[in-house]
Order: sequence, then structure tokens, then C-alpha cells
Amino acid sequence: MSHFNLRVYGLLLNANNEILLSDEHRFGKKFTKFPGGGVDFGEGTKGALQREFQEELGIEVEVGELFYLVDFFQASAWDASQQIVSAYYFVQYHSWQTIPCILEKCYPEHDGEHNRWVKLSELVAEDVDLPIDKVVVELLKKRD
Repeated sequence: MSHFNLRVYGLLLNANNEILLSDEHRFGKKFTKFPGGGVDFGEGTKGALQREFQEELGIEVEVGELFYLVDFFQASAWDASQQIVSAYYFVQYHSWQTIPCILEKCYPEHDGEHNRWVKLSELVAEDVDLPIDKVVVELLKKRD
């Protein structure tokens, strides 16, 4: 491994006890994950997460408590020379009803993302594709 790739993701729950997922098409791959992305040089994790939500959803979130910081080795699915380090925070957005969402899993035809709400009680690790996200789903289920 020659580089670390710092990632940050938001766990946004609504009043219906649903969590926001992002179905994405990037770099020729389709996958489902929690909203978020990379931390740019010079950014902190909370600022990066706010930027990611602004870029991807056009909303200003309040970043809350750190829920999980990856505690195992994970190579990047896009570049095996990079080790992924991911942080997951709870985020709040009081106008969650205004977030443009689809009802079922559907990937964009070209690079981009679609967002959807999934009942936390029905969420399973198989609903997400990134290995660290699967761990987070299991931890969320234990917390519930």
C-alpha cells in the first residue's frame, strides 16, 4: 500500500426511522452506499461530509456524533494501492421530506446518483455494496 484514501459518510435518519442510501454509477461500476465521499487535502472530516451532501444532494446537513471509524484493512475497489480509511457520522437535516428520492433501487444510466429511503428495520448488509458499509449496517442493527 502506498497511499491512504480518507472517506467520510453520513447516516441520515428521518422521522419514519428510515435511512438514506445512494445508488450510484461511477467509473463504469454500479453500487449502493451511504451518502458521502472523499476528504480533500486540507479538509476535516466534518467539513468534507458537509461538502459532499451539498454537492450530491444540494442540502446543508448538521454533522453530529461519530458512529464508526474503520478498524480493519480495506483496499480500494478502484485502486489496490490505496488503503481506505472511512468515518461514519450521524447527520441531521430537518427538511428531509424535500430530498429528491426514488422509491426503489435504480442506478443512473451515466455517472451520478439516485437517493432512496430504506426502513432501518428492513435494512440488511446486502443492501449496500462497500465492505465497510456492510459492517456499519450490522452495527446500526445492533444499536436499534
